[in-house]
Amino acid sequence: MAELKAAEALTLSLKQYGVDTIFTLPGVQLDDLFDVLYDYQDDFRIIHTRHEQATAYMAFGYAQSTGKVGTNLVVPGPGLMNAGAALSTAYACSAPVLCLAGQIPSKFIGKGIGLLHELKDQPGAVASVTKWQGRAETPEETPGKVREAFKQLNTGRRQPVLLEMAPDVMAETGNVELLDPITDFSALEAELDPDLLEQAAAILGNAENPAILTGGGVFGAEEALLALAEEIEAPVIMSQNGQGAVDIRHHLGQNQMVGQALWKDIDVVLAVGTRFIAPMQNWGDYSDKKLIKIDTDPLRANDPWKADVHITATAKKSLAGIYDRAIRHNRKRDSQEDHFNQLKEETFAYFNEGEPQGSFGRVIRNVLPEDGIACFGVTQLGFYSWFGFPTYHPRSNIQPGYQGTLGYAFPTALGAQVAHPDKKVIAVTGDGGFMFNVQELATAVLHKIPLVTILFNDNTFGNVKRNQKNDFNERYIVSDLLNPDFMKLADSFGLLGLRVDTPEGLQTAMEKAFAEDGPALIEVEVGAMPSLWARMPIIRPKDEEN
Repeated sequence: MAELKAAEALTLSLKQYGVDTIFTLPGVQLDDLFDVLYDYQDDFRIIHTRHEQATAYMAFGYAQSTGKVGTNLVVPGPGLMNAGAALSTAYACSAPVLCLAGQIPSKFIGKGIGLLHELKDQPGAVASVTKWQGRAETPEETPGKVREAFKQLNTGRRQPVLLEMAPDVMAETGNVELLDPITDFSALEAELDPDLLEQAAAILGNAENPAILTGGGVFGAEEALLALAEEIEAPVIMSQNGQGAVDIRHHLGQNQMVGQALWKDIDVVLAVGTRFIAPMQNWGDYSDKKLIKIDTDPLRANDPWKADVHITATAKKSLAGIYDRAIRHNRKRDSQEDHFNQLKEETFAYFNEGEPQGSFGRVIRNVLPEDGIACFGVTQLGFYSWFGFPTYHPRSNIQPGYQGTLGYAFPTALGAQVAHPDKKVIAVTGDGGFMFNVQELATAVLHKIPLVTILFNDNTFGNVKRNQKNDFNERYIVSDLLNPDFMKLADSFGLLGLRVDTPEGLQTAMEKAFAEDGPALIEVEVGAMPSLWARMPIIRPKDEEN
């Protein structure tokens, strides 16, 4: 045991669990913690932002691009609520984000007397976007609370957690026993049911045309996934969030457009780490198909239809267990490499006919290194990236999931760049979304984060204006935007700014930006882009291409 302040017990416990970066915005309820962190600046990279939303988005980008826990630290009340949009994105994408928050003085918690930054029920306020909420109320119990937080972050479905501490507790001293960190979270998981693995292997091995559908929950199991797919000659149909689980250049690596084309002939579906939404929206009848589901949520057994075999476990353990057994059951199948490659080539060509998205997207892919990381915002090029952007490596195409949070791309990409200082990282955003976190240009410059941001500027909320044109008889309202001169803005923050209006210009600008040591902003001036929705294998009312 050691005589420690609770703030130091928290800091040392975070260090034990490998936290090396904290994204934060300071405030009075965190003063004692920052005073401790002053002495640990060699152990943590502490990056302060200009808005709490960015702290959680950067933690999200860090987590999604590494698979490790991303950590943000905010003041209570409005600070935590400001981070809520990013926490909701992380929750939707099953990203392990540790949100550390201050509190009001402990004796007043829950009293509702109106102290600075008070929420009547702070854990309850974020319960819908966090998996677990905890509070360290003494120095002595702090290591145990940190241990529980990391257990929640690394077992079951990985989603954000909240750990809060009051300022008076941070300053309080006690006899603290630092607990040995958990180093093997897989040991805490329930043993796999061998009978379920055997059933799944037998169904897959005897299938005529099996297929594997994956989402973001498959990351960490890429080796076992590919081994099983090659053994049973099954295409791996990757959702937007699961892109890169198999290199798209491999003949079994497919996007959902190919999945839709293959759907009618598939007789067995293995769904891994996915909500499985696209097939259920628009792909047709599934009554003749058997379903095997692997996920970490026991509530998903009958979602979207009752699974023939439902395995509640991580993808890595489950896929490895099925592969070991599938070899015994597997029937002989002819290679479909030529067929799968032809389908992929045809669907990529069809989707890339959408212009100018196709031309701009090809430039981005060609200039970004193979192992580079792209964060695509909720914008026209973002929609293109769902089905038209080839992804070669896991965790290199970061999407916002079902929350579709406008403005997420720029701060998320900043977090990914911090996590990968030696890789090229880009944010692709529209002018509407970029202005949600434009102030974080200051963060990029101050902390020397060499992110390249590609800003497509049409001076509108493009989707809103198109919907008003096509669906509401051109009754335009709240869709046009007044933007700053982005080149002057970049210059005022002290970063490279480049303006282009063609794919060729974008290529030159990206090459120049990647040669810089610091951040860069590329503005691409565009007009209204034609919709890609009609080309997508998902449902949207009144899909149109103009």
